[in-house]
Parts: sequence; structure tokens; C-alpha cells
Amino acid sequence: MSTEGQLSVRGTRTSGDSVRSQNVMAATSIANIVKSSLGPVGLDKMLVDDVGDVTITNDGATILRMLEVEHPAAKVLVELAQLQDEEVGDGTTSVVIVAAELLKQAEELVKNKIHPTSIISGYRQACKEAVKYVQEHLTLSSDDVGRDGLVNAAKTSMSSKLIGTDSDFFANMVVDAANAVKRVGAKGEVKCPIKSVNVLKAHGGSAQDSIRVDGYALNCTVASQAMVKQVRGAKIALLDFSLQKAKMAFGVHVVVDDPEKLDAIRTREADMTKERISKVLSSGANVVLTSGGIDDLCLKYFVEAGAMAVRRCKKVDLKRIAKATGGQLMLTLSNLEGEETFESSMLGQADEVVQQRVSDDELILIKGPKAHSAASIILRGANDFMLDEMERSIHDSLCVVRRVLESKSLVAGGGAVEAALSIYLENYAHMLHSREQLAIAAFAQSLLSIPKTLAVNAAQDSTDLVAKLRAYHNASQTDKSKDLLKWTGLDLIGGLVRDNKVAGVLEPTVSKVKSFKFATEAAITILRIDDMIKLAPEKKEGHPEMPY
Repeated sequence: MSTEGQLSVRGTRTSGDSVRSQNVMAATSIANIVKSSLGPVGLDKMLVDDVGDVTITNDGATILRMLEVEHPAAKVLVELAQLQDEEVGDGTTSVVIVAAELLKQAEELVKNKIHPTSIISGYRQACKEAVKYVQEHLTLSSDDVGRDGLVNAAKTSMSSKLIGTDSDFFANMVVDAANAVKRVGAKGEVKCPIKSVNVLKAHGGSAQDSIRVDGYALNCTVASQAMVKQVRGAKIALLDFSLQKAKMAFGVHVVVDDPEKLDAIRTREADMTKERISKVLSSGANVVLTSGGIDDLCLKYFVEAGAMAVRRCKKVDLKRIAKATGGQLMLTLSNLEGEETFESSMLGQADEVVQQRVSDDELILIKGPKAHSAASIILRGANDFMLDEMERSIHDSLCVVRRVLESKSLVAGGGAVEAALSIYLENYAHMLHSREQLAIAAFAQSLLSIPKTLAVNAAQDSTDLVAKLRAYHNASQTDKSKDLLKWTGLDLIGGLVRDNKVAGVLEPTVSKVKSFKFATEAAITILRIDDMIKLAPEKKEGHPEMPY
């Protein structure tokens, strides 16, 4: 039953089947936007915002973030892509496609008089079984495949991106950078903080001219050309305030009768900054990084001391350098007694700080930080669009490598997992005696949207390829002697099915598991809605009053 009528709260109420149909239509239209960008031969989208800035990308999360979606149900899918991007970093397009397909299948079941509550419980059961089956039967330990497994996972992530043609070059660079910042905890757990990998962009050159640097790279230069450009055995002071001449606070008035006293005030203002600098330098600091400015008058003190000073550094960079070098980011020099002090324990340490020229820009490189290792990737490319897309691709690949390092688990890509689960869940549904079996069969059917979309985007016959793929997986699950067929996935360039474990098309298990969980939760959230109340905007002066 569908009703749409006026409410006593000055607004409209839509309930029943029509609100469900609207929500499914909105979710499907969102999925259709990103559908053609899925897979190694997916196409890019050009997005132009309201001020004319152009973004060219095929990253699902970026596309959906830039769309100004107003429909409340469609917003759930946009947030779903953001969640997948934050949690895993890759698989944002596929999670939206699966969620939309789950909703479409659910709508068909509702039309056949299956209650939404039965569908929801069936979807939850199917998701639970799917995750269990993936972890027990379809996973591959990253220890078994070693470094090659990491490189292949990174290459699979890059295959659909702009840098897919240079994936061999960039995959090794990403794995080296991730290994450089990897840490092993006391209990043997691996942590890989990819924020310690700083990605910088420089115009000019080809993508192959990109380089990885051991250490942290800063897009800044020394404050004065008279300063030293290289410091070995660096002791780094990190300051989050300006080293400029102290000025009176705004609104403070000082009445001076004697002109000599005015000179004394000016001299004291200059001396305050000089004292601060001398305290920092006397602690043994020979490199000073500050987020604020440094007065030209004060630069001579650094030059005389043979120290390197860098101004206008980003605060986020200073925090990461503090973590890597073991220093402290100082917001002020004042201690609890109100006196200004700077101790040598607050300094960070590194083997070398040097200014180097890359392309047309000068960069500060902090090499060999003492506390934690750091790495930087300097990307080269023809223009801003290309560099921005390269940065997004590198970020996704770093996230994938991090997930593999932390979870030590991989699955075959190219639709292998979805096809295997589709066969398994269909057989599982037939064993149930409750009405949930229809929902579980619908869940199994929805998972096939991934291999179908991959094949369509590659200009292949999706019906033929998916049928072959299902036949292989059915054989692997029914005949123990053909167990190795469970790694079978799509080869989209050749239009064939192949063993994707041997071909090196691998993805982190976490990516698949999270995408199934998130897609199911998003579909259930939208499916539970059977009533939408939309309040009318406030009436403006001079407008006729709205009817109650």
C-alpha cells in the first residue's frame, strides 16, 4: 500500500511501496554512475565543480564525494564508499555496486510478497556465511607468496588506475615504502602507518621519473641562501610558533612620555626573539623547523651559528617528523613556572638534513630519522590532473599493502571470490527450510554483479564468461580433486577464465570481507525504511501561508 498525503506538521509523508521504490531507484542511479569505472579496463570520469575546477578520476570514493547528492538514501551509499575508503582504501566502487544490487533484488522479493524483515534476516545470515566461507576456504597466507604477493596486490590495485601501465615500477616503489615504515610490536603484531609515507608532486618528466626517498621530504627551502644546505648528525628543533619580532597584543595601549623609553621598548621587542633563538641554538639544535615565519633580522643568528632554519612548514608535516625523529613539537617555550626554556631532550635526531633540487623545486630531505623510519615518494607527471590521480592511486595501493602486511591474508581477484560465494550460497540456501532461503539466493545472485560488470567494462561477453566461471567454481566445490579451481577468475584482457593465483591477481582478504559487511549493512539500512516524512521549508515573509 502506498500513501502520500499532507501531515499536521507542515510537510509531506510518503509511505509503503513507493518510498522503497524511490530509495532503490536512487541507490541504483548512484551505482550506475560508478559502474563503468570498475576493473582494469574501467573508464575515467571528469568532474567539474561549481568554480570550474576539473578532476579526472576513476576512484569510486572520489567520484561520489564530489557529487552533491541530495537524496537521503543515495547519501547512505556515498557514506558507504567513504567508509570503505577509510577502512580499507580500495574496493570503493565494488562495495557500492554490490549494495545497489542487493537493494534491487530485495525490491523484487518485496513485490513477491516477502516481508522486508525476512529479507533482512536472510541477508544477515548470507553475509555471515559468506565471510566464514572466505576465511576458511578462499584465503591465501601472504607468508606463502612473500614479497611477490605484496607486489601483485599493489599491481592489482593499480590495474584500474592511470598508472596501470607502469604498475611494475610503482608497485615495487609502494612495497619498498610500506616496508620502510613497517613496525613490529611487542606481541609480534605488524603496524604500517602509511601516513609516515609523504607523497609529493613535481611537474615535468614522465611517470617513470618518480623516485622514492629514504627519509621524510618537505616541500620547503631554507629561509636564507646564506645558510648551510646540508647538516650531518642533525639535531632538529620543531616549533609551532613564529620567530618574529614580538608585537604588543591587539588593543593594548602604552602611553610613553620619554622618547628614550620608546627606543628601549623597541629594543626589548627585538631582544625577546633573539633570546628565544639563542635558547633553541644553545640546546645543541642545528636544524630549526617552524610552522610560522622567521624575521629577516633573526636569520643572521642562524647563519652565524651555522644552523639551518626552515619556515612555513605544514603543521601535519612537523607532527610526523616529531614522531619519526623522536623530538617534541613545541607550541611555546614557556614552562609551568612561566619561564621560557628549551632543553636538548626536546630535539629530534636524524643522520642528515639536506636541501636537494628535484625538477624545478627545492626540497628538504630528512634522512635516517632516529626513532622511526620514514619514506617519501616524489611523483613526476605532465600536469595537475595526472599528478592528483597518481597520488590517489598511490594512496590506494599503500592502503592495500598495509592491509596485507597487517592481516597476512590474500584472496584471488577478478571475480573469483564473488563467483565462489555465489555457488556456495545458492547450495546453502537450498538446505534451509525457512523463507530466508529466497533472500540468501538473492544475495548469491547479487554478488555476480561484480564479475558481470567487470566483463561488460572490458567489452567481453559477460553471460558467457560468468557462466564458465560459475562452472569452474561449481566443479571445485563438488569435486575434491578439482579444489585448485577455486582460484579461477576472469582475464579481462584476453576474455578468458584463468587461475588468478598463478596470474598474480590478488587482493587483501580484509577488503573483500569489509566490502560484503558494509554493503549488506547499507542495503539493510535502506531496506528498513518504509516511511519518509519530508518537512516543508520555513515560510518566508510575504508568501502565502502553507496549508496544514
